[in-house]
Amino acid sequence: MPELPEVETVARDLRPRLVGATIVGARTNWIRTLRSQDPVAFAEGVTGRSVDAVGRRGKQVVVDLSGEAALTIHLKMTGQVFVVPADLPEDPYVRLVLELADGREMRFRDIRKFGRIGLYGRDPVSGELVEEIGGRSVFAAVGPEPLDDAFTLRDFRRHIRRRKGRLKPLLTDQSFLAGVGNIYADEALWRARLHPLRSARSLRPADERRLYVAIRGVLGEAIERRGSSIDDYTAPDGDGSMQERLDVYQRTGQPCARCGHPIKRIVIGARSTHFCSFCQRLPAADRKGAAIILRSMTGGQGRRGRRWTDLDTGGQDAADPTSRAERTRRAAATRRAAARASAGR
Repeated sequence: MPELPEVETVARDLRPRLVGATIVGARTNWIRTLRSQDPVAFAEGVTGRSVDAVGRRGKQVVVDLSGEAALTIHLKMTGQVFVVPADLPEDPYVRLVLELADGREMRFRDIRKFGRIGLYGRDPVSGELVEEIGGRSVFAAVGPEPLDDAFTLRDFRRHIRRRKGRLKPLLTDQSFLAGVGNIYADEALWRARLHPLRSARSLRPADERRLYVAIRGVLGEAIERRGSSIDDYTAPDGDGSMQERLDVYQRTGQPCARCGHPIKRIVIGARSTHFCSFCQRLPAADRKGAAIILRSMTGGQGRRGRRWTDLDTGGQDAADPTSRAERTRRAAATRRAAARASAGR
């Protein structure tokens, strides 16, 4: 799923294309793309409004409209957004179209149909997006933006010291930090030399500082490189290149860029997690609890009497993970090329 850097890139690419445009119609080819699942009400709600701004909150693109309203676009796994001439043949995977007054269309393309688009009003007092005036903010459950200048190291420390969970699930929890997902959680933890199963309460001040710097550093670099085009993610102006700079994500079995030991893969909460068990040591106090987590992911078999470093290989793909990953990358590149072709790129 696209994370903060990818969604930020999409928002930046859309901004010059959409700001100032007026919506004159809307049509939906897959009703579940709409959060309201009411295509008539949606079309009536957007028609006649102009686009004032395009931004991002967490993993969603936010398109501000005239009249104190806004669209939220959640790309999910395969969502893509393009702005194209209206006479361009429509791809069969296009789920929603916004017709613009200047003869162009904003098309939301989504092969797997998981993406969602919502239309909300802005509360005149709070300025927050809400489903009803005076109601709960649409983003009430979303945590702070990690790249916000107002989100300081002191704020991060205060935030993380209230938590007791393991670092990898914590970083991917959107109520903790907005926009961080599987890719950049793995990368930030590697940069900070912290094991993904380390507990938040075990961190020392120096660990907290390294993690804060690592999160902001990897997200900032990924935005500069237009995100990671690993699966279906592509933006209106093309693919990202951060995938070429990743240190651990999907590098199972390859040498660690820091120490040369092989990158390991485990599964935590149904998420593939990549790390270096040599560089990212787990404190002894956390090992018993981590071993229980790993046993729960592998059915509890074959773990007794093994060394902790052996436990770190739990879930690793023994059937040539490198070649398997390469096949996956090639298939994803083919899908992205088809998406760009559908937008006349």
